[in-house]
Amino acid sequence: MNAIRHQWKRGRRHGRRAGRADGFRLGRCEGALTHIPETPVNGRDVHVLYVREGFEAIDSGIEAALRRLVRDVTSVSATEEIAGLATRLRPDLVLVLNATRFPVEQADRLRDMGILTAVWFLDDPYRMDWDVQLAAHYDYVFTNEISCVSPFQEAGSPRVFYLPLAVHPAVYYPRRVEPAYRSDVCFIGTAFANRRAFFDRLAPYLAGKKVFISGWYWDRLARYGLLKSSIRQDKLREGTWLSAEETAKYYNGAKIVINLHREDSAEETINSRGIPALSINPRTFEISGCGVLQLTDDREELHRMYTGGQDLVTYRNPEDLAAKLDYYLSRDEERLELAVRGLVRTRSRHTYLHRMAELLFAVWGG
Repeated sequence: MNAIRHQWKRGRRHGRRAGRADGFRLGRCEGALTHIPETPVNGRDVHVLYVREGFEAIDSGIEAALRRLVRDVTSVSATEEIAGLATRLRPDLVLVLNATRFPVEQADRLRDMGILTAVWFLDDPYRMDWDVQLAAHYDYVFTNEISCVSPFQEAGSPRVFYLPLAVHPAVYYPRRVEPAYRSDVCFIGTAFANRRAFFDRLAPYLAGKKVFISGWYWDRLARYGLLKSSIRQDKLREGTWLSAEETAKYYNGAKIVINLHREDSAEETINSRGIPALSINPRTFEISGCGVLQLTDDREELHRMYTGGQDLVTYRNPEDLAAKLDYYLSRDEERLELAVRGLVRTRSRHTYLHRMAELLFAVWGG
């Protein structure tokens, strides 16, 4: 009985500490967000027909942004008969996200009707061989990768713009989560070859921590046994993966979230030109958008968006990451200060409202 009572008291103390820390974090985040000036919105008297890709947080973020920026928005799936719909609605612009499922014949029909078309590619340069061919069927081409602008232009696309990814604040935001979502260290993403090699080196360090890892192919780790209990193994063939909502909860429950980009020269890519990946992934914005400390590998474009050591932390290799994990896990206040700065930077500059305003300016000017 005494042992049970002792465990109950210890659990209550731990719960109180966790609750205070969580409340303090959320209070700091909410307080910081109140000082961000509201993004100016210039409503345009146009109708945009938006073709979804199936990325729940990105699609919903774009739709929400467009509804604030233009007169009318019609949102449709890429599998619908869109050219016929456009014949009836006569939109001013058809915006297609990623274009992996939207037939080029329909894009050609839209242009034949005199309707402006635009595509925003989100997976460059990893599938650049395909995207260069698709781009030829659109009036405006937007790419998430700055190094792909010139190749698209050289392939014959006259209007090409760099448009980075962003965050949807209605999904990725600071929130309180249940104990099941809590961890010291979190990583969510597909286990590409470079990530497996990296985490194999990091595994002995992580094995002693409360870790959460989720994504496809993590059972291919050479040291899978060390991390097996920390891995939520998603199945590609079964179509299982964490939803954006669940991902945001795990980010919020973590003390630190790791970001590690995939390689541009890996076997998993369709990039015969060897175009380098210089820009950052959506995870960069989504982690910081949750008000949690992000430790990320370095990329050239990262420094145009964020300041290392001020609103996130960069690392060079697994050993450097392990040292920095040790440092920041033991420094709650410093960790929170960086996380809040990252949140403010993200919400003030890197939402889909910002990106859609840039896209519309590229098409119609001021």
